[in-house]
Amino acid sequence: MTPLAHIVAATLAGGVLATMAAAGTLALHPSWVSRLVSFAVGALLGAVFLELLPHALETGSAQRVMITVLVGLLAFFLLEKLVLWRHAHGHGEHRDDAEETEHEHALHAIGGGDQGRSGLMILIGTSVHNFCDGVVIAASFLADTALGIAATVAIVSHAVPQQVGDFAVLMHSGYRRRRAFAYNVAVGLATLAGGLAGYYALADMKQALSTVLAIAAASLLYVAVADLIPSLHRRPEPLETVRQLALIGLGVAVIASAHVLLEP
Repeated sequence: MTPLAHIVAATLAGGVLATMAAAGTLALHPSWVSRLVSFAVGALLGAVFLELLPHALETGSAQRVMITVLVGLLAFFLLEKLVLWRHAHGHGEHRDDAEETEHEHALHAIGGGDQGRSGLMILIGTSVHNFCDGVVIAASFLADTALGIAATVAIVSHAVPQQVGDFAVLMHSGYRRRRAFAYNVAVGLATLAGGLAGYYALADMKQALSTVLAIAAASLLYVAVADLIPSLHRRPEPLETVRQLALIGLGVAVIASAHVLLEP
């Protein structure tokens, strides 16, 4: 397969198929959502430290790559602050934690429990996020096929629980299940759009790949450390911690296995 064919297939998996998997996950017990979050943490960390950063360092200056990662992390921090500030000023009502149901608690843990966010805001925000994921996938496949597959696994693994939360918020905002599903599938196509844009922008700019991969590493690292790991601390019980560590390890192992099996 050509790099473009890989990118199209991977972005469809990262967008549309992740949405379909999320719709099916909603029918499961809420505990399965937290299991997906733990696996996603491992897959994201594995993709960053076993694939993205090593490839970025191979093709670019170590100092430049690390500075890019640092600036990227700070930029994502400021971006999230801006989004949170926008939400806080637009919707000031909060319920007491004791009023949360088990399912809402699980959704809140993956970023989908803020019932004040409107359906339109969810669709716009997820579209931008998916577009960026598509660019990451494109840059990864242009650098190396194994890297592209690892990045796709990591992105899909965190896209599924994210889509679960988005789907639930859309339904809470008044969308019927079928309409919410259709909108989520349409938004998932933004991943394909990002992949195509990334391919045509970067195909003849090999010198920019190390910078793009460093930004991609910062993006996935921020999602894992700032968004997903704090949600796992909501369950501090020893047995639950062991389960979380096991699933994080499984996520890392999947990325490591892909690296071993697909590297020439």
